Amino acid sequence: MKRVLITGGAGFIGSNLARALNARGYAVTVLDVLSPQVHGASPFTSPLVRSLEGVARLVHGSVTDKALMSLELTEADVIVHLAAETGTGQSMYNVHSYSDVNIGGTTLMLDILGSVPHLVKRMVVASSRSIYGEGRYRDDEGRYVYPKQRRMVDCENGLFDPINPRTGTAYELCATDEDSKIHPSSVYGITKQVQEQMVMTVAPLLGIEPVALRYQNVYGPGQSLANPYTGILSIFSNLILQKKEINVFEDGLESRDFVFISDVVAATILAIEHDNAPGEVFNVGSGVPTTVLEVVDRLRRHLGTDGGYRVSGEFRIGDIRHNYADLTRISDRLGYLAQVPFEVGIERFAVWVADQGPENSAYERSLAEMRQRGLMKRGSA
Repeated sequence: MKRVLITGGAGFIGSNLARALNARGYAVTVLDVLSPQVHGASPFTSPLVRSLEGVARLVHGSVTDKALMSLELTEADVIVHLAAETGTGQSMYNVHSYSDVNIGGTTLMLDILGSVPHLVKRMVVASSRSIYGEGRYRDDEGRYVYPKQRRMVDCENGLFDPINPRTGTAYELCATDEDSKIHPSSVYGITKQVQEQMVMTVAPLLGIEPVALRYQNVYGPGQSLANPYTGILSIFSNLILQKKEINVFEDGLESRDFVFISDVVAATILAIEHDNAPGEVFNVGSGVPTTVLEVVDRLRRHLGTDGGYRVSGEFRIGDIRHNYADLTRISDRLGYLAQVPFEVGIERFAVWVADQGPENSAYERSLAEMRQRGLMKRGSA
């Protein structure tokens, strides 16, 4: 029986992964700081934590705790490193916290593994699509291009798509593959890039096989409805249940690759077990772009339309316009194929949300804080 340590394992992805690995005969240890932002004011009784009962040994603590990490790292054959501060917008004003946990926690883990006897054979690190910044595009001459962060003046004038400065027209969106340019546009993206590169560079020197998974926008039943940084599906669902208006940023045509939680778990298990995984970096997504307005339409169709929505033209500094994954590499080398299309996954998610009912959320407060800090601006929708 292999022993797996999942850092950040009481979160949405980690708890689902822990249950799946337990069912496959793994001995699972979950290490998690149990942040109130994710688990609420009583974290030990949160649904995610309760779902681990009888499934995993829960260790309450931080990846920045040297004594605790020194103990737990010697008890694992496989590490799945999910622990991180998450949230693009929040990272832009909590820079030290994001750096301390995401970069500092990873460097501490690698330092410990380099200085004590261990049995770790493989380490899977959760990277992110945010490391790409804007996705891959094609210009009018058929060349791939990787636009820089959008200019504020363009967004203020309602020009939200990356613009070809030579022609003044928008580029053609393409799927982003793993060889695409890495140029994150947020502090969160920078920390995930450093996390990934450190693990891929240092782990082989420690006799550990590294694998990096660049997750796209993960969603599904069990995702926090109260966390204002958890993603638009949960945020919008909570607003709908409260019959509140949805504020759609930009013009609503910005798109993301939404991947259902069961597909993410399947990809992560492949990264743990497959012989072709070591030393590789893989995108994990659905391979399909979905606009924010499509998300709003699907959720309102399943949950109700009372609160309505408005396309505000507001935009956040550090946000990107488009990104969706090219899955050729993970399909060819690991046999991964996303099984849950968005129209099916969003219905499953909505059924679960309706059963949960609305939760108190700091979403409006988070937007007010970003406006106050100059990180949210208004353009023409």
